[in-house]
Amino acid sequence: MTLINNKNKFARYPNLNTVLMVEEFLEKNKNIPITFSEIRKKLPKQIMHQTLKLILIYLWKSGKIIYGPKGIQWIYSEPEHLKKMMEDSLEV
Repeated sequence: MTLINNKNKFARYPNLNTVLMVEEFLEKNKNIPITFSEIRKKLPKQIMHQTLKLILIYLWKSGKIIYGPKGIQWIYSEPEHLKKMMEDSLEV
């Protein structure tokens, strides 16, 4: 999907699979801060610089990551009431 908008510098939005790939990678590596360039090198698939930047902005705004002087770190943990609710649910 191409974005044509003067207010936004991004030409393309990432698809859901790409966002989930980055989320999963950061969650697995949540013990230590990791730099932007390390994330790009260690991801299972290569993604464009602007795409990764947009994903990280989204994750930061949604409260899942923080930026620090040593890099980016995953901070989100699923609320306990949601975990309990999902345990008792029926999978279709």
